[in-house]
Order: sequence, then C-alpha cells, then structure tokens
Amino acid sequence: MPPVHDLIRAIDRSWSGSDSKILLRIIGASALGLRTGYDRGTKDSDVLETADLDRETKARLLELAGPDKPLAKRHQIYIEFVASGLPLLPQTPNWVDVTELNRDLEHFRVEVLDVTDVVVSKLRRLHGNDKRDIDAMIDLKMVSHPVLIERFKAAVDYFLLDSRAGDLPKCIENLHEVERDLFLVDETEIELPTWIDV
Repeated sequence: MPPVHDLIRAIDRSWSGSDSKILLRIIGASALGLRTGYDRGTKDSDVLETADLDRETKARLLELAGPDKPLAKRHQIYIEFVASGLPLLPQTPNWVDVTELNRDLEHFRVEVLDVTDVVVSKLRRLHGNDKRDIDAMIDLKMVSHPVLIERFKAAVDYFLLDSRAGDLPKCIENLHEVERDLFLVDETEIELPTWIDV
C-alpha cells in the first residue's frame, strides 16, 4: 500500500468530534497510488479543497498531518491542500471511491481523482515527476489516448469560462509533448478561440 493509505488511517484514528464522515478528495500522485498501487515516493498528498472542508477542519488536518508534524514524519508523507480552481480539470471531474480504505475509516470517506483526470491535471505544469507519473500510467495501461483527449477537451472548455484561459496554450503544448514522447502518436489539434493569445 502507498504511504498515503497508512497516513489517512492514522489521521482517522486520531480524529474525534465529527457527526458525519468528512469527504477527502485526493488528487495527484497520491491518487494514482491509491487507485493503482503506484508509488513514486511523493512526500505530499494533495487534497482538493471542497465544501466539506471548512477552515477548522483544514486547520485540524494540517495540525495532525501537515509538513513536519509527527504523523507526517512517521509516514513520510504530509497533507497539502490545493485550491479547487488550480488544477486543469473538466467541470465535473471523475471521482472514484476507495472502497477498501473507506471500510476501515470512522471519520472520513476518501475519493480519488480518476487516473485519466489526474493525467489531465498534470498537463498544466508538466514537470519531471508529472512526466514520470504519466509514463507509469501509460505503461500500466491505466490511461488511453482517446479518453485522455476527450477529458482534456472537456477541461479546456471549462477553463475557457474564466481567467485561467490564458494558461491553455501552454497546456496544449504539454499535451503535445506527452503525445509525441510518451504515447508515441501524432499531436492532436486543439482549437482555441481567436481571442486567446497563442
């Protein structure tokens, strides 16, 4: 099991006072680990900010398992929150329930971002670790090129609605790099409105 699995169980054992289960939506490499068993050795577990996570809940989670906290040191991974508007995602991301983990949890329920949507989210920056993650998912046959293009176009449509649209030309460049270098296929033409400076 990836380290985030044990960290979440430890957080749950240390938690108290919640009347209903708190939803944690995990993205990034930790989502890939919980979904596929993949372990890159990431040090942070990205939790997407949602309505379930009020200021007090986030503060308590960071106090328990934020950077340099005892639980984080013990499990060698820490909780980090990501603003919901930051990742490149379709308007309705695909979430997957982590059934095996959730059976053991009293205070939390964990969902992870679907593998293809994790790959889409990584196309906004595409650093070295992002490329390694995507390459691993392709090798595991957890992401197909046609579905990736479908979800990427859905994310583009969503980003066009606000100030994030200016990031889209770079996202498309990153998609093309992944297509050429990792999928070994031709680049897909993605049309953008003429008002976006490309």
